[in-house]
Amino acid sequence: MKSLRIFFLLAFWSVYCCRAQEQIIGPPASLITQIDFFTITGGVIIVHARIGDYPDTLNFVLDTGSGGISLDSSLVRQLGLKPEKSNIRVRGVGGIRTAEFIRNMALHFPELTVDSLDFHINDYHFLSMVYGLKIDGVIGFSFFNRFIIRIDYDTDLIDVYSQGPFKYPRGGTMLRPFLNKLPTHHILLKEQHTMFPRVLHDVGAGVCLMLSKEFVEDSVVFKQHKKFRKKEGHGLGGKIDMDITTVKEVKIGPYRFKHVPTLVFDDEYDVTSYPYLGGLIGNDILRRFNVIYDYANKQIYLKPNSHFKDKFDYAYSGLDLLYINGETHIGDVAKGSVAEKVGLLEGDIIIGIDGRINASFQEFKKLLQTPKRKLDVIVSRNGELFVVKLKVESIK
Repeated sequence: MKSLRIFFLLAFWSVYCCRAQEQIIGPPASLITQIDFFTITGGVIIVHARIGDYPDTLNFVLDTGSGGISLDSSLVRQLGLKPEKSNIRVRGVGGIRTAEFIRNMALHFPELTVDSLDFHINDYHFLSMVYGLKIDGVIGFSFFNRFIIRIDYDTDLIDVYSQGPFKYPRGGTMLRPFLNKLPTHHILLKEQHTMFPRVLHDVGAGVCLMLSKEFVEDSVVFKQHKKFRKKEGHGLGGKIDMDITTVKEVKIGPYRFKHVPTLVFDDEYDVTSYPYLGGLIGNDILRRFNVIYDYANKQIYLKPNSHFKDKFDYAYSGLDLLYINGETHIGDVAKGSVAEKVGLLEGDIIIGIDGRINASFQEFKKLLQTPKRKLDVIVSRNGELFVVKLKVESIK
């Protein structure tokens, strides 16, 4: 009996070891291609790609906050594509709508074609005005779930690997997100007390942190005398009004950030499914890490990069800028803001700031990002030019 027991134990151990080796050895992940990218306001990532048989290169936002992949409705009309209606409803910060799809379309990168994709259709006209360049689509889960994706903000390169065992670099930390098309994980948030909300990990959001008003009120995040300022935000369906302030500390894994700019929004369309999520963490924080996304194994690896200690944008003018027909327009002026006090109005066209005449949209936005700076702003209104002196406030 003893020898028989030993035989079965050895047999079990042999099977266990073989299965373990099969899991560990497997085909290792291999590099398929590298994709150039650039970032715009808030660290939002723009990549170039083509679709189907169409030769023109298009601008796509790379977005872990998207549960699929999408095309701009004006592009679909321009290319003569015929969308297919569905019963699927797409929800975003600014609204809910019923999705239409372009089925079985290919996406082309250098040395990589991702085929059999179902693109849902969305109107990105307003997003193009906010970002200052034409947005042709958004690349989300449908891309991330097929590969291991490494985003390197030091080199502005995205490495795309096949799925398989992957050797991670030293000096970082591994997050184990819950992943149901959208990656979510807990962060530490410290204001008047310490909380551990679950948030959406969203590289497509050009912000540091967004919290739903429901979470803020139920968790009593801020003291009553905390100062908030009004700000316009943008999402699916258009613009929404938000409040902006700072949070004393945000911690992701072992990494701490102090005095983090934070937006508070009324989650009218239940994007966060509160209390499941308290909000989202955006790419103005996440761009401070080189990140590896392995959706197959539900892993996100963060390693601090050269941007880790970049200063946050605390500037507040009350202005929201839009890029319309090659000009920088004032799209919104927050009530009570310094911009309103000096007489700036929605629809005014900015001609120059501090001697920079007809600078690019992105340059004008950067000039407004220095707190406590006094700026001479040249504005055109109804064909007449005038100058206002604008002192940018700080939200700290």
